[in-house]
Amino acid sequence: MKYTRLGSTGLKVSRVCLGMMSYGDPAQWAWFQDEEAAEPFVRRAAEAGVTFFDTADMYSRGVSEEITGRLLDKVFPRRDDYVLATKVYFPMGSGPNDGGLSRKHVLSGIDASLRRLGVDHVDLYQIHRWDHETPIEETMEALHDVVRSGKARYIGASSMFAWQFAKAQHVAETHGWTKFVSMQNHYNLAYREEEREMIPLCLDQGVGCVPWSPLARGLLTGSRERGGAQRTIRAGSDQLAGKLYGDADFDVVDAVREVAGERGLPPAQIALAWLLSKPAVSAPIVGATKLKHLDDAIAAVEVSLSEEEIARLEAPYRPHPVLGHS
Repeated sequence: MKYTRLGSTGLKVSRVCLGMMSYGDPAQWAWFQDEEAAEPFVRRAAEAGVTFFDTADMYSRGVSEEITGRLLDKVFPRRDDYVLATKVYFPMGSGPNDGGLSRKHVLSGIDASLRRLGVDHVDLYQIHRWDHETPIEETMEALHDVVRSGKARYIGASSMFAWQFAKAQHVAETHGWTKFVSMQNHYNLAYREEEREMIPLCLDQGVGCVPWSPLARGLLTGSRERGGAQRTIRAGSDQLAGKLYGDADFDVVDAVREVAGERGLPPAQIALAWLLSKPAVSAPIVGATKLKHLDDAIAAVEVSLSEEEIARLEAPYRPHPVLGHS
């Protein structure tokens, strides 16, 4: 495993981040795995040198955080041996203050996450989306207080427009509050709209990118085919995938397959190696429901693509509307 700084911070993270969304309540989605099934993935990741783990309060309504906390405590000798990230924003109940980024919900949200995770702090506390109903000044001050209280070491953000991210950073800087150090954005070979504004902003400001859906929800690995054929359980029940990707994206899939075939490597390794070659990317967040998924992600760290291969992978791209901000 290789390690890098998260953006311009001094925090070192593994080049692969294991996403914990798939480990939760199987009754919610068919591909979710319970704690017993999840343990081999966390152990395999730790043995390979993965130290970065990402979850969120809303994954299985807190069950993912509970599983994540117990397994990391079981697998790692010390709390300081891993980097733990979670997120806040989406509703965790039916009450009017059970979601969003108000001071009330942010402060109650971090306490609830720490209880479920069984730790006294997280390393990275992220806002899961932009809250249009809460002044950003209120949110940034609350997040600053979370850091000052010792409950989080750093803060990060997830999918939003570049102007929103810049506004949040400006508000924090103006008031002397903690600024975001990372951006968890929707970025992969099939969706590259982030290259227009968000990624240049992150590069300029020293913010590390930790992309979600680095394999386009399995599209880039062959889990779906033109015409709607689905090869995996997740592909057959993942409603969001159909909203994010369409038939035009299969030209990119074909390019990935061609390069992978020439290299004698799985398509997943090629798609992840492309992401890892981008200077803004600290660590893609990889989900794994089969150990092969995790092994491919770890192996991708050692794959180096030529400029010609990168050009071939990027050539079929077609612009998309902005997707993934809601």
